[in-house]
Amino acid sequence: RCFYDQKILQKTFGEWKEQWTVCRERKISLRADNHYRHLLLNLIFKAWRAYVCQQQGKRNKYYISESHAKKQTVLRTWQRWLVYVDVQRTKHGMQSAALAFRESSCLRISWAVWRRQHYQKCSGHKMNVLALQHWAQSLQFRAWLQWQELYLYTQNEKQKDTRAVTHHQHWELRRCMGAWLGYLNLNRVKKCQNELAQEFHQSRTLRRCFSDWQLSWECRRRMNAHQRDLEKQAARIALWRVFARWKHYVVLCVEEAQKCELAEKHYKCHLLVLQKFWNHWKSRL
Repeated sequence: RCFYDQKILQKTFGEWKEQWTVCRERKISLRADNHYRHLLLNLIFKAWRAYVCQQQGKRNKYYISESHAKKQTVLRTWQRWLVYVDVQRTKHGMQSAALAFRESSCLRISWAVWRRQHYQKCSGHKMNVLALQHWAQSLQFRAWLQWQELYLYTQNEKQKDTRAVTHHQHWELRRCMGAWLGYLNLNRVKKCQNELAQEFHQSRTLRRCFSDWQLSWECRRRMNAHQRDLEKQAARIALWRVFARWKHYVVLCVEEAQKCELAEKHYKCHLLVLQKFWNHWKSRL
């Protein structure tokens, strides 16, 4: 009877050991699959980050070249405006010299005529003086009118130049401000997307690690409890209790297999949800 009991216990322990080995191999395969998925997602994330850095570098180079082109345009405009100002100054000087020469020549001719008339007609001295004064006043009045027209023309030209320069500066500032605001909005959106991606990756990694640790801890606790129960039962219980315990153990193994299947289904559903969110995030990006 003792020999029969020992054989029964050996067979029971052998079958339990085979089931434990199968469960352990299944857990090892699940860990390997999880490790492979983790490595694949890590490689995808590194490639995406390198692509984002490359695009940002290209964008920075484009902004630098655009700002350099704007500066060169402003510099050429400023140089042309300086040349235009120098030409206007030269024109104004030439006009002033021409007016002075005209006035001097007119005065010289008038003085010669007056002197001839003074020698010829001494009697008409007073009338000549009055005529000369009137002519000088009319000449001064005409010179004043010409100078006033020239002054108004130069003032209008200066106002037009200042308005043109002010309009160009406002237009350049408005375009620079629009480009700068667009760049700020783009950087803000990219920063938010990077922060969301990092938070999602961290939360997913923590959740997966915690679930793996919880499953392994639960399995280890159950295995330790079952092993202690089997050791106690093997020492003090008879064959029919050993059989009953073995039957109870088989039921527990079936329940554990069902729970493992449920856990695997839950994990697959979780992976499908994560894949759905990942595809949604990639489409938004």
